[in-house]
Amino acid sequence: MKVILCENVPHLGQMGATVTVAPGYARNYLIPRKLAVQSDSATAKQIEHETRIIKRREERRKAELAAFAKTLEGVTIEVKARAGEEDKIFGSVTTATISEKLAELGHVIEKKHIHLEEPIKALGIFTVPVQVGMGITANVKVWVVKEEEEAE
Repeated sequence: MKVILCENVPHLGQMGATVTVAPGYARNYLIPRKLAVQSDSATAKQIEHETRIIKRREERRKAELAAFAKTLEGVTIEVKARAGEEDKIFGSVTTATISEKLAELGHVIEKKHIHLEEPIKALGIFTVPVQVGMGITANVKVWVVKEEEEAE
């Protein structure tokens, strides 16, 4: 059965694509959940029109996200941490720490969008990828510097 997808469906296709699926899959899953419509139905032309409108909106959104990613590329975060021997810090710099520092600079990013292979546990300069959305990633520089200890 040929159907037109109304939304992106994992492992099947992108919105607006015409795909051939098993009739039972279309009748029992895709069509009731409004994920697709039959390609021979009267609403197919309407779906195609709405798809073009949604694609234009997504292109604008992607351009906005690309501009935001470009501003994030220029951001440098400085994290102060107590350090011991061999420049190893006590504790670690995690995605939550980086998210807080970005929020202080006015860039609200959820910590789940910040990708660290493992928490930072040393002093230095690190490049951290931040998922902005729609497959766009920005690299933020994180400087981990030694915290100046107060003299008593």
